Amino acid sequence: MNSLQGKAAIVSGAGGGIGRAISISFAQAGAKVACLDIKLKNAEETARLAGQDALAIGCDVSSESDTKAAVERAARAFGRLDILVNGAAMTDPTATVLDLDLAAWNKVFATNVGGAFLLSRWTIPHMVSAGGGSIIHIASQLGTVGTPGRVAYCSTKGALITMAKAMAVDHAAQKIRVNTLSPGAVETDRMLLRYGEMKKARKALGPKHLMNRLGQPEEIAAAALFLASDASSFMTGSDLLVDGGYNAV
Repeated sequence: MNSLQGKAAIVSGAGGGIGRAISISFAQAGAKVACLDIKLKNAEETARLAGQDALAIGCDVSSESDTKAAVERAARAFGRLDILVNGAAMTDPTATVLDLDLAAWNKVFATNVGGAFLLSRWTIPHMVSAGGGSIIHIASQLGTVGTPGRVAYCSTKGALITMAKAMAVDHAAQKIRVNTLSPGAVETDRMLLRYGEMKKARKALGPKHLMNRLGQPEEIAAAALFLASDASSFMTGSDLLVDGGYNAV
């Protein structure tokens, strides 16, 4: 049921920890994968790890021209598009609405939400031609709860959750499923940007999860594979929490 044999996928943010794990997981399940990242070198490394059927594409997901060109390149290379994972997210500033200027606010939204909008816009017609598909927005446990200093991040992730529901309504008749995947805190390089070292991140965030630890990228990738595959064929408009119990209390 988790096979993606014969399918073609686009994964944005593929150069990062979660995006890389998802790309590799999809490739191992039989899919051809276009690995998109604003840092082409990182996308190329992910494609190398994913195998010979993977394609690296440099792409700024906030750019209309970049996203359109990336999708068309993937469609030409693979002959079809069945799966889209919108995982690109910028490093947001730690700030309240009093500290954050409009340009910074707009920049976070342009990447986290605008990127999902643009890639979906260009990919859906190809999914229709293929007879359907699965779109997965990578949201967060912070899309439904707040945390200090992350007003921009929380707002974008909440927007993705509602966006997926609206898209699910719009495209169900075209056999396109749209869901969000909301991880808890995961051990990726993004943690190092905020905490300096993983040990500090584990100490600060681990106890906030019922499982008393951070997640691993591969655990999120397993959930993405489920949402991309026929194993979740009766699931659309839903938010799948993989958060170690963060939101349970």
